[in-house]
Amino acid sequence: MEISDKLLCLFSADVTIEDDKYVVEVPRREIETGSVEPGETYRVALISDDSDSSTKSESSSNSSSGSAPSEPQPPVEEGEIRYVEVEDIGKQGDGIARVERGYVIIVPDAEIGERVKVEITEVKSNFAVGEIIEEDF
Repeated sequence: MEISDKLLCLFSADVTIEDDKYVVEVPRREIETGSVEPGETYRVALISDDSDSSTKSESSSNSSSGSAPSEPQPPVEEGEIRYVEVEDIGKQGDGIARVERGYVIIVPDAEIGERVKVEITEVKSNFAVGEIIEEDF
């Protein structure tokens, strides 16, 4: 399966029925990190979870509810060095770069268009923080 470079976020969710609509809920963290803005329109792809029940129970063992499949692992690790280009500025003034699958790396003190070498200092499921170690590589 080919995944678009325009992918903003990736998460697992159940489809529920609400009155005469089917609903897919966007996790709050996607709004809080700026991946998705309320009131905007996005293209949504639904991909079936074809895993068998034994795979589901193994992959969800670290989930708080125990029923949702685990999310994909972040494409970066703490201490990793990356070369990134800052594409945007977040609500708090930090630079935002995107790497594989649209995964966000927040780069404090960076400006749009800057190409920097960063060391990943913090990794979360949907974003990481990178400290600039070299500017304009």
